[in-house]
Amino acid sequence: MGRGILHCPCQYTPPYTGGSTARSGTGSRYLRVLPCGEGLGILTSAFRKSLRSVEACVMVAQSASPIPYSSEHPETVRSMFAAIARRYDLLNTLLSLNRHKAWRRTAVRLAQVKPGELALDVCTGTGDFALELYKAVGPSGLVVGADFCRPMVAQGIPKVRKASGGRIRMMLADGLRLPYQANSFHCATVGFGIRNMADAAQALREMARVVRPGGRVVCLEFSRPTNPLIRSISDLYQTYFLPFVGGLLSRRDAYTYLPSSIRTFHSREELAAMMRSVGLEDVRVHNLNLGTVCIHIGTKR
Repeated sequence: MGRGILHCPCQYTPPYTGGSTARSGTGSRYLRVLPCGEGLGILTSAFRKSLRSVEACVMVAQSASPIPYSSEHPETVRSMFAAIARRYDLLNTLLSLNRHKAWRRTAVRLAQVKPGELALDVCTGTGDFALELYKAVGPSGLVVGADFCRPMVAQGIPKVRKASGGRIRMMLADGLRLPYQANSFHCATVGFGIRNMADAAQALREMARVVRPGGRVVCLEFSRPTNPLIRSISDLYQTYFLPFVGGLLSRRDAYTYLPSSIRTFHSREELAAMMRSVGLEDVRVHNLNLGTVCIHIGTKR
């Protein structure tokens, strides 16, 4: 029985075999696709009493099997991240000059994540944002990291297990159709992932659905600086330096995709408007790193 992922006390389904399977590689033997059942009710009921008593629950409403996508773009993104999973953490650290951890820390602080809360990180990848959430919720809280790319989740499981003692649970899930009941989490985050979603509005709608009234939805994402000089420097860095270093250590095409996806993604104003359109209120926008990174925080009423 895997120890790195939430388990439902009700029933089990066979491991997911669609997309990238990553049968070998760090942590892959712990991956299981989790079933439907009454796990959410058990978890939320026990959470109010003591999180320590729900070590084996999963918050799944219908089916935990990732839903197949209908467009080619998401499958391309999934395959791309699967190919770079092994060196993803190293390249994140190198290419951000180790700033990505501070950006996530700032997002968690601005979202006012509290000890004992239940938090969800969508597009969790190898779990870096989930780790920052765990530092905030502490041992009395619980963090669920969800991603649709099996090798990325597999790569992150040993890291998050060691750091959290099992209080971060990793699972495979489609961010456009989250397998969690409504009003489950105090906070839902997505870090550098909303830009890769086939439907950003639907992803935000799902995050808003699964947080409780008064809960926060947090988007940490790259953005284009408004200052022309800073924007030019940022464009040069992303267009030439990122693909060069990425090509040396991993796959060049993945790091060519990054700057093009940033240029074509919604502006910070458009993303804020999109968050309001899915029912989030008090949307706040915070610029980091001279405007190359942006945090959006909205509250569900």
